[in-house]
Amino acid sequence: MSSHRVVSRAQPDPASQRHAGERQTSEDPGRAAWRPLVELAIVLAAAVFAAIITGTTDVLVVVAAIVAMVMIHELGHFLTAKWSGMKVTEYFLGFGPRLWSVRWGETEYGVKAIPAGGYVKIVGMTNLEEVDPEDEPRSYRQKPFRNRLLVAVAGSAMHFVMAFVLIWVLLAVIGVPGPGKVEIQGLTPWQGMTSPAERAGLAAGETIVAVDGRHVSTLSEVAKVTGSHVGRRITLEIRKGGTTRDVALTPVDGRHVLVGGRPVLPAGTRDPGLIGVDLTYLPVTSGPLEAVGQSATGLVRTLGASIGALGHVFSPSGLARYVTELSSPAAARKAARQGTRPESIYGAVRTAVQGAQAGVGDLLVVLISINVFIGVVNLFPMLPLDGGHVAVAVYERIRSRRGRPYRADVGKLLPVAYLMIAFLGFVFLSSLYLDITHPVANPFH
Repeated sequence: MSSHRVVSRAQPDPASQRHAGERQTSEDPGRAAWRPLVELAIVLAAAVFAAIITGTTDVLVVVAAIVAMVMIHELGHFLTAKWSGMKVTEYFLGFGPRLWSVRWGETEYGVKAIPAGGYVKIVGMTNLEEVDPEDEPRSYRQKPFRNRLLVAVAGSAMHFVMAFVLIWVLLAVIGVPGPGKVEIQGLTPWQGMTSPAERAGLAAGETIVAVDGRHVSTLSEVAKVTGSHVGRRITLEIRKGGTTRDVALTPVDGRHVLVGGRPVLPAGTRDPGLIGVDLTYLPVTSGPLEAVGQSATGLVRTLGASIGALGHVFSPSGLARYVTELSSPAAARKAARQGTRPESIYGAVRTAVQGAQAGVGDLLVVLISINVFIGVVNLFPMLPLDGGHVAVAVYERIRSRRGRPYRADVGKLLPVAYLMIAFLGFVFLSSLYLDITHPVANPFH
């Protein structure tokens, strides 16, 4: 009897089991759809809160910008692959073990543990991949040349688009310094003495409109008057907001002013008068339509500079100099002061943070350079870079005949691809070492 009662209690009622199953089936899809998004929102909110509390919002902004750049790169591959009818199974930030993911349709979206980039997994990228026969018609390798080429170049193209947009924002919204309005960026701290600017009550953000009644619009005009009036009083017309005031002060001889134990100006300097201010140009914006043409010109100019810099760094002489910097602390310090060596992602983020601390415009300049640099590097014609897939697609197109498409054997390229990966790994680790031991000097000071 007792054993019978135990068995009876252990066996669920079929009707209740059916209803419970129905409730579970009706509730799980909603939970499965929303729970990962809620979890991600909580993590992001916690990160923002921690950045505010610790005063590292500039770091958070830069990291968010880098993450956005990586995922927009992958978005280019993703969208063009979807448009071409290819099957995309994964869209992830990072590599390694999954930390968070959600599936919508046939694609899984998520974040992995190693934050070293991102990727989109497209079925059948090479002849080495085994593909389900049902998916073969939707594989990358079965699509026409134009679609494969479009998907391969889309990532780098997105970097150039981002750079163009950022340049436009810089020109049309933020503005760039240029002759016209001379602004006081800050006061120079002098060793053991108070500068004339500090005694006169000048402050950062004020504009110098005129000197001794003469309108000034360039830094050299201000420097010429102050430099030639050592010991003689001059009057500055200062404007801030809608108010204007006159400030009288007397420049001092900069050859006798010490900063860090050294004279500000060398002994032979002519016109050595200083008042103790750091000057810059007030940013000037362009019209929205005018900025479009200027942005295109700026993008081409930045693209040329990036290609030239890469050619310089990875030339035989550039590589030899880089090896010397790795083996010689003195050479590494010199390169860090001059800013003439490549930076790792750590160094790039550090420079971007310094740009963010200097101002929005300086941050945009750094992000523009990073975008163009990544876009150019990714087009290098060697697997596993996007340019390698472009080269393979072009080679297959050349070898194909009407009705007989040619497919390259990527297995033969693997030894070269492994060498490329090893070289990229060496550059990454060695530049990271230099960025930690001999960080590049702050270019915004």
